[in-house]
Amino acid sequence: MDNRFDMSDVRALQRHLARSVPRIRRDARAVVARGALNVKRDWSANARASSGRHAPAYPSSVSYDLLPIGPNVIDAEIGPDKTRTQGPLGNLLEYGSVHNPPHNDGGRALAAELPRFEAQMDAVAARGLAWW
Repeated sequence: MDNRFDMSDVRALQRHLARSVPRIRRDARAVVARGALNVKRDWSANARASSGRHAPAYPSSVSYDLLPIGPNVIDAEIGPDKTRTQGPLGNLLEYGSVHNPPHNDGGRALAAELPRFEAQMDAVAARGLAWW
């Protein structure tokens, strides 16, 4: 019985994956950045419609920051900036209080973006793994 094994395809896959990692990182970062921007825009639009005359500057307080956690992790923080006008009202408007119902502007924006985000990340992964 012959115990030899041809490793050429395995080595070719290894080289392909090693070359793909920087591109996958770049593409994933772009997807996270675009998703954060979409959530920010939708959150601001939702807030414009729901906060009305009571908090006219609140929609402009919504911003986002990309937070690189490590070489393989990128995070986005999206929400009202407390240093901007009416930004400190974010918790009250988003989650409500005893006297005010929650608006859920950010929650609705995130729910709308989630399927698009997942589809784009699936595409990034598929492009990165395709090697033939």
